[in-house]
Amino acid sequence: MKILILGAAGQIARMLTKGLLDKTDHSLVLYARNGHRRLTLIDDSREVVVDGDFKDKDKLIDAMEDVDLVYINDMGDEKSTETIIKAMQETGIKRVIAASVLGIYDEVAGAFGEWNNRMIGGSPRMDSQIESARLLESSDLDYTLLRLTWLYNEAGNTNYMISQKGEPFIGAQVTRQAVIQLIMDIIEEKSGKYLRTSLGVSEPDTDWDKPSFY
Repeated sequence: MKILILGAAGQIARMLTKGLLDKTDHSLVLYARNGHRRLTLIDDSREVVVDGDFKDKDKLIDAMEDVDLVYINDMGDEKSTETIIKAMQETGIKRVIAASVLGIYDEVAGAFGEWNNRMIGGSPRMDSQIESARLLESSDLDYTLLRLTWLYNEAGNTNYMISQKGEPFIGAQVTRQAVIQLIMDIIEEKSGKYLRTSLGVSEPDTDWDKPSFY
């Protein structure tokens, strides 16, 4: 499989790149602003770097040549999301996994929901996340949208739980390592159960008022 990672210089995207190289035989196209300066190849027989902006549809189309799946590391700009969707539709690529944030459906209840709203609710970036999700869900793409709770790093902690759209979001934190494991599990899943789904992503047993690191 050939996978295009959009926003490849981001922290989760870098970790995903390493995980895919270590544990699969997939080839990768790493797309980022100033990617050649910011990224160091681990295996140049399986990786290609493309310098580009999310709003450059022609560059995106070029990067999507022979690609089977697209991963979007950031949906914080709806114009970029719209351009990515159009490029995928023009190239005939259907499968996309996209990282978003919790709260885009006002699905986080209780004290944690109140805390989360104080931290990020009503911000321009949250508004863009909401609109980006709407654009993806109204498209004809085979998407999996990941609504990530608050992130931290802990080596070896790959524990995650998922909730479906329409269910309450529970869980104040999750490791980036767990998010990587989930993305890799979704990539390898063949039954189609994750197609056109919006998944809340958190760590089990973290039903708290706020993340432990705040």
